[in-house]
Amino acid sequence: MKKSLFLFLLLFPLLAAPLFAQESRQDISISGTAIIPPFASGNAVQLHATVGYAGALVSYRYLLTPHGGLELNYQYNQNVQHFIYPGGSYNIHDRFEEISGAYVYSFNFRNWNPFIEGGAAGFLISPIDDAKTDTFGISRNTNVGALYGAGIAYEISPSFDIRAEFRGLVMKTPTFNYQNNDFRTNVYYNIYDPVIGVAYHF
Repeated sequence: MKKSLFLFLLLFPLLAAPLFAQESRQDISISGTAIIPPFASGNAVQLHATVGYAGALVSYRYLLTPHGGLELNYQYNQNVQHFIYPGGSYNIHDRFEEISGAYVYSFNFRNWNPFIEGGAAGFLISPIDDAKTDTFGISRNTNVGALYGAGIAYEISPSFDIRAEFRGLVMKTPTFNYQNNDFRTNVYYNIYDPVIGVAYHF
């Protein structure tokens, strides 16, 4: 028994060396974000949004091949929606949450790794009852949409890289289930979502 244990301890570094030599196939990243919704108009409703909030994005990526992989994302941010419709004008302060999955394709140029991605997303937009919200009778919206993006990662060590990306989030404009659907524009809009952060490979 002791001889077997001694032999295992002696050979373990030789057996483990190829495992540690393999390239990392997983990473997790934490980024700062800013959502920038465009102006939207339809069905006699105009929707403006206030930019100025900073949010956070957490992503997990698993490489299926040296260039292609799958990514899961969660983003949290806040926004102020300004609706103008025939019955009046209202501001709604909201929490913006994204849960998404995408396919990512990367290119390798030494320490620089440009990438593109695309996938499906779910969005939760929840009103916040504070001084920035000046209407009642509203509730959370759950939207299904899509995401796309392109970015670049710079490898600062075998375990870490810095990432910058420009993402697009496509969804139907929120209505907050307001009475008689008075906030419904019946249009999709493309939210701009610049991202910068750090990733850890393991």
